[in-house]
Order: sequence, then C-alpha cells, then structure tokens
Amino acid sequence: MNQEKINDTHQINYLTTEMKALYHQSSLKLGISDSRSIVLYSIYDAGGECLLSDVYKKSGITKQTINSAIRALEADDILYLEQYMGRFKKIILTEKGKDYTNQTVARLFEAELRTFDTWTREEINTYIRLMKKHADCFRQQIEKL
Repeated sequence: MNQEKINDTHQINYLTTEMKALYHQSSLKLGISDSRSIVLYSIYDAGGECLLSDVYKKSGITKQTINSAIRALEADDILYLEQYMGRFKKIILTEKGKDYTNQTVARLFEAELRTFDTWTREEINTYIRLMKKHADCFRQQIEKL
C-alpha cells in the first residue's frame, strides 16, 4: 500500500475525529449532552420543528439514543412530539425550548457561521465539493465490503 495514501488517510481521520471532539467540547461548554445538542441543533436548523425521522437520518446516532434525549427534553418541557401524516412524528420546540435553544445550540450555529467569515466563496465551494466527493467515494467502498 502507498505510504502517502496511508498518511493522508490518517490525517483525514484525525481531523474528522478532532471535529467530533470540538462538537463534544461545545456541548460541554453549553452544559448539555451530545445527544441533546444533536436533537436541538437539528430542530433549530429546521426552524423550530422537524420530523423525527430527519433527526435519525442527519444525526448518525442510534434511534435509542435520540429517543432517550427526546424523552428527557420532553420531561424538561423543551419540546413535544406531534403526530404527523401517518406514522411520522414531528418534533416541536415549546416556548421554553425556544429560549433554551437560543441559549445553547443557536450559539453553536452562530460559531459555525463565523468559522467561514475568513474563507472565500471559492474555498467554501471547494471544501463542500471535496467533502461530498470523499463521502460518495467512501460510500462506494463501504458497499464493496
């Protein structure tokens, strides 16, 4: 195997892990668990309500973990579930939840936006294009396993 490719893979994996660690650190600083942060971020990003199935798809974590976070957030009157078309459920923030979200994951969202303040449009487009290409190529390799 080509040593340069191995080194590149190690660096990409390290950076991916570092990004996950930064999100974990942000959750700690905001005083919420990673799973709560992911759920609230998904809802915030969707404008205050979203389908439960979308949170499952976007989060990459288990349904059990998401459901546990949602139950805890429901118990704290941060959100509630509402039946939506057939078997689908919608997650909706309460007024208390909107305030809580603004104090927590909205700050994370703003930090993400500020991250790109120093990037050119071309750099952002290149980054997105290469991330998509990497995910697509890796997905193809996973399918061959």
